[in-house]
Amino acid sequence: MARIIGRLAPEDDGLHPLGPEPTFNESMYFNFFDARRALGGFLRLGNRANEGYAELTVCLYLPDGRVLFTFQRPPIQGNAAFDAGGLRFEVLEPTERLRTTWDGPLLELADPRAMADPGRAFRESPKRRVRVELLHEAAGPMYGSAGHDEGPADQAFARAHYEQHMHVTGAVDLEGARHEIDGYGLRDHSWGPRTWQAIHAYEWLTMNFGPDFGAMVSVIQRDPEGTTVRRGGVLVRGGELEPLVDARVEADFAANGLYHEKVRALVRTAKGEALSIEGEVTGFIPLRNRRGGRVTHIGEGMTRWRVGDRVGYGLSEFLRQVE
Repeated sequence: MARIIGRLAPEDDGLHPLGPEPTFNESMYFNFFDARRALGGFLRLGNRANEGYAELTVCLYLPDGRVLFTFQRPPIQGNAAFDAGGLRFEVLEPTERLRTTWDGPLLELADPRAMADPGRAFRESPKRRVRVELLHEAAGPMYGSAGHDEGPADQAFARAHYEQHMHVTGAVDLEGARHEIDGYGLRDHSWGPRTWQAIHAYEWLTMNFGPDFGAMVSVIQRDPEGTTVRRGGVLVRGGELEPLVDARVEADFAANGLYHEKVRALVRTAKGEALSIEGEVTGFIPLRNRRGGRVTHIGEGMTRWRVGDRVGYGLSEFLRQVE
């Protein structure tokens, strides 16, 4: 069993009782990046059983800049499993081993920024049959909390949440062309009410530099004025977790001021160590969420990270409220 840090139990790798809130969400997310192939991606299922559907996302970044992508809302009738629309997550050994599988069509986006107009992108993009079979094994401790108060449900984002760096193996099959995967990534699991519009902005950075070194950096701004900003994250080195007590994230953006292209993170550990981390976005897709007349931008960038003489891969996710 992997080490657990925080108010969690191995049983939290399973599904939780469905809450009464209309926006109750239980989601798992997995990303993975194979540095040899410059290929990576992420998979997410968010069960919104009280609304009768799951949020399903599959996103694969190809070495030539193309992105294979889908977003769906398949119907579900309860919160008994992560299994909807062709995407399935299984816990093989709590805290240690999980399996993700996908079998279905994905849009082929030669210009992934076309997803800024999702209706047109879904109508006009060709589709490719893709199978994904991945095994995610612990590469560090599981860290987080099984619950904290976020106030009213319509202002909540993730009352219970944990993350874990993972070693990822398996294969991606693109219309018969099989790509063996041996890389690293991060998974997270959250449950409780979730409204994507509850947070004004955040930057969430995941990084893996090999079996002995990973990081997660998080900056969350709850309100437009910036009066409440939470900065932190973790380093995972040699299997040991080191909390980050400060994190500053800067970025270079495309001409629209929204799509990030380069990222710089200055972080400080609880022991006083300061690190400067540079990131170059190698693949990018703009996503959005709409609810109650509001529009949320979520920019997803596969990112090559550098810290000192180490080079790794991961994801840079920027959320902004735009309308």
